[in-house]
Amino acid sequence: MTARQDLLDTLAQVGKALGSGHRLALLERLAQSEASVESLANTAELTVGNASAHLQHLRRAGLVTATRSGKQVIYRLTDERIVTLMSLLRDVAETNLAEVERLVSRLFDSDDPGGTLEAVSRDDLLAGLREGSVALLDVRPHEEFQAGHLPDAINIPLDELETMLDALPRDREIVAYCRGPYCVLSHEAVERLRKLGFRVRRFDEGFPEWKAAGLPVH
Repeated sequence: MTARQDLLDTLAQVGKALGSGHRLALLERLAQSEASVESLANTAELTVGNASAHLQHLRRAGLVTATRSGKQVIYRLTDERIVTLMSLLRDVAETNLAEVERLVSRLFDSDDPGGTLEAVSRDDLLAGLREGSVALLDVRPHEEFQAGHLPDAINIPLDELETMLDALPRDREIVAYCRGPYCVLSHEAVERLRKLGFRVRRFDEGFPEWKAAGLPVH
């Protein structure tokens, strides 16, 4: 019984490591590409010291690895299946916790002010890409886009959007995407572009989920 309990306690380390919203934010960022502690701290809005402490928890649980590059420590996910693990965590929480449903609704409360549009599903996006009826807009920072992106996506980070409107087509619907289902970058891009007369919706997942599904990436 002791060996079995030791095994279960060891498995529980993964659950403990996931028991922090800041750590989930760090994993979401690392699902885009490897990154330095400084970059991760900036994305998660943490001090470098706090980010390092959270990353050590993730490292001890086997969720991230680290290598040194000069004076920087570079972190990456140890396993692509961690993206699937996070997706399952979201699915279970959204299905069984009413508070999660309420918070998601509040996060995207202005997605569809007229009640006529919904976020684009993976299947609908695939169909639109096959038909050539949609254009993809990746609003993540350039370094994340360069590490991997959906095929033929246009990369315009959110803070550059208004200065690069000429790069966006007006004869097709635009589908904006970013880091994942709870990423507000694509949500904000949709709001801004709709006010400017573009036909635009957001992808209800993100780059990591698309890649984890085995779909083509560049």
